[in-house]
Amino acid sequence: MNDPQPGSDAAGARPSLSRATVLLLAVVCGAAVANIYYAQPLLPIISRALGVSEGAGGLVVTASQIGYAISLALLVPLGDVLERRRLVSVLLGLSAVALLGAAASPSLNSLYAAVALVGVTSAVAQIVVPMAASLAADHERGSVVGTVMSGLLVGIMLARIAAGVLAQFGDWRLVFVFAAFVMAVLAVTMRLVLRPVPPSQNTPYPQLLRSVLTLVRTESLLRRRMGLAAVGMGCFTILWTASSFLLAGSAYGYGPAVIGLFGLAGVVGAVAAVAAGRFADRGRGRQVATGGLVVLTASWGVLAFAGTGGPGGLIALIVGIMMLNLAQQALLISHQSVLYRRIPHARSRVTTALMVASFAGSTVASALASALYPVAGWAGVCALGAVVAVIGIGIWSLELLRPSPSEPVADPEATAETGAADGCGAGPSRDDEHRNDSVCRNESKGQNDSVCLSDSKGRNESKGQKETAHA
Repeated sequence: MNDPQPGSDAAGARPSLSRATVLLLAVVCGAAVANIYYAQPLLPIISRALGVSEGAGGLVVTASQIGYAISLALLVPLGDVLERRRLVSVLLGLSAVALLGAAASPSLNSLYAAVALVGVTSAVAQIVVPMAASLAADHERGSVVGTVMSGLLVGIMLARIAAGVLAQFGDWRLVFVFAAFVMAVLAVTMRLVLRPVPPSQNTPYPQLLRSVLTLVRTESLLRRRMGLAAVGMGCFTILWTASSFLLAGSAYGYGPAVIGLFGLAGVVGAVAAVAAGRFADRGRGRQVATGGLVVLTASWGVLAFAGTGGPGGLIALIVGIMMLNLAQQALLISHQSVLYRRIPHARSRVTTALMVASFAGSTVASALASALYPVAGWAGVCALGAVVAVIGIGIWSLELLRPSPSEPVADPEATAETGAADGCGAGPSRDDEHRNDSVCRNESKGQNDSVCLSDSKGRNESKGQKETAHA
């Protein structure tokens, strides 16, 4: 079953984005999310420099993740009610300040506070994605979102490598200074290059946050896609949490620098993101999700052979990493494409729901993988990943058997305004790809009759009576 195709009238209503603009948004997305990953390969160096244990130093990453999680829940929804170019530029500038604070931190506690703020501002990446969807024309939205998401994935994968190289020539503080410089340049560039992106709604902040829960409660499509997002990110985290133990163990014996290079195998997911976006533009989102889940499950069968070590095990590990990252990105693009089309007036809040679900899945999966590996080894971890993937197949089977509505829904706020102004009742959202043209006329023949005429066939007419026909 194919997803509904965008309407041709809507596709022509907004010009296509230039390649330069899409590339800029992808770079911003990748550079922003990289900020919370730079510290991972630097933890031993930071611990020694500040004179603390590695356990205490490891909490630097935890602090940034906590800040990121808070921002996903409380800050990202603002993308629906604030002018987004200004919001993104301000957050990038604040990120630069927070990164400089991290670089200048004299103690571990001050570093905790600085990286937590870095995590908060780095959630700007999840504001850029729905902003890109809003700027794109309907016929290219999936492709644009896929390209921007590929930038996010590349940022995650390259952050560890960049941090290692910079720390080799300087120290850990140089990494944060470099990241601050990148954020400052991108903040200015976004302000100068991008046109203003007006908000989609005018909603008070408390009501805005409540509306996220309302969307989750009322939209079965969103709930199911959130479950799949948790599954995909859970598998992703299980792989990258346990693979470091495997590669550093007796089967391979690699050092931190070589282990970091395995992240390059995951960049194949960037290619998958672009391709998945193009398929989604053609109405093939369901096929993308089905294929992604099949590949995700099969990847754990391939990865299981990596535990044997040697050249064969190494090949199995690289192929498995490529398969899993390809599947994860394809699934995420499928989720975003169908949900951005279904709920066009709340794309930032949809992103919040998806990312919070992904983060929850990642957190639980990381804890399970860390606890399981010492007990059951790599084979046990692969079994865990396969079970999580099968849970995803179960969720998707329910969607295939009892499909959720996927046609665009009207913006409740815009509907209320239209009804109040025109007296014609509920009107469709401006992003609705299946609009009807309605005309409201007032006729006065002894009384005021409000008649809503529609281009739809089969309308009923009756002389001498006041009649209202809604398309």
